Amino acid sequence: MIYQAYEMQRSLMATASSWAAIGANLLNNPALPIGYWGMGPAVASALQVFAGFYENKGKPDFGIEAVVVDDEEYAVTEDVVFEKPYGSLRHFRRDGLPADAPKLLIVAPMSGHYATLLRGTVARMVENQEVWITDWADAKMVPLSAGRFDLDDYIDYLIEFLQVIGPNTHMLAVCQPSVPAFAAAAVMGADNDPCRPASLTMMGGPVDTRASPTSVNDVAVTRPLSWFSNNVIATVPVNYPGAGRQVYPGFLQLAGFISMNLESHMQSHYEMFKHLTMGDTDSAATTKKFYDEYLSVCDMTAEFYLQTIEHVFQKHSLPKGEFVHHGKPINPNAIRDTALLAIEGERDDISGIGQTRAALDLAPHLPDAKKQYLLAPDVGHYGIFNGSKWRNRIAPVVEDWMRQHAITDSSSTVPATPAAKPKRKRRTQESGVT
Repeated sequence: MIYQAYEMQRSLMATASSWAAIGANLLNNPALPIGYWGMGPAVASALQVFAGFYENKGKPDFGIEAVVVDDEEYAVTEDVVFEKPYGSLRHFRRDGLPADAPKLLIVAPMSGHYATLLRGTVARMVENQEVWITDWADAKMVPLSAGRFDLDDYIDYLIEFLQVIGPNTHMLAVCQPSVPAFAAAAVMGADNDPCRPASLTMMGGPVDTRASPTSVNDVAVTRPLSWFSNNVIATVPVNYPGAGRQVYPGFLQLAGFISMNLESHMQSHYEMFKHLTMGDTDSAATTKKFYDEYLSVCDMTAEFYLQTIEHVFQKHSLPKGEFVHHGKPINPNAIRDTALLAIEGERDDISGIGQTRAALDLAPHLPDAKKQYLLAPDVGHYGIFNGSKWRNRIAPVVEDWMRQHAITDSSSTVPATPAAKPKRKRRTQESGVT
């Protein structure tokens, strides 16, 4: 019933948001001078903040139309090159990119937000790399006929995406996918797959949550798996294509994140209210842009969510050597030539220090020269992959690492893969979250 109750509340608040937007527009209309008298500006600003917070959020666009490299602007093309029920492979390339530029697959987290949360990551890396990103689907929009999607399927998708892109591709996993990305590299290494990643960069990922547990980790281990199954799993209502599917709703994930920093979010909206009241629309627009992205959430399948809770946060299956893929144990020893880079933020309150670095110790047969660790000073979780510190301090390290470990011999035959399904190319404008 939780999903049905949420839908009812969302419908009511969406209506209130629409009326608030109408009221704000009326008070801001120069033809109605009442909006400039007394409490008019304050009321108009309050209505705008309310309308923005409760308006219906759809899936955002990446909006990367151009990038600037060496003071010269280059157009960026974006298209979907491969599609599957639970996710597509989205491709970005800027004009003028050298033919031998590194190929990079960015693995977005399936954790309640759309892949567009990594807009800033893509915009920075497309400057010097040919970039693909995993664009995961909203589970409530996937019909039951598409079947299940669990951790095994997630790993399968990564392997298939790498095979579609081809040999000598680098992989960058942001947060949650660090574990399945590591597993995919191990599976492909064991199979001697020519499309195994040349390097794998893991950023703020929960590889071993026993190291420096955070409040997010504590929530996952203080309750049995049955509690999560009984209390946070819901059934998709009939008004969505995925009606009847069991999911972990995105709105619950969002509620958890907001509650962790409630005072900060309230202060941000108060500051936006003040900016609007004073006529500082640019500052207010920056805050609104962030929350338009942050409040856009999607559902994940129940089986994927519960398996992640069980194996990543409760059983620590990967670091304990107990992680399996389709019933077959994952063998980290199979990672012998995929260079590993682990990046952590000094102020990360979601993935504690040491959780990602643990991945470097899980591949004992990988030479030390192919392992590197970076602790980014004064950087929080989102600052690892977005914002000025990411662009100026972290991204250059990733780029150098990829160039150091590019595979020069890519003459191996690429295994047969399903034919890609090209989509119409489009150009968009960058509007990243920082």
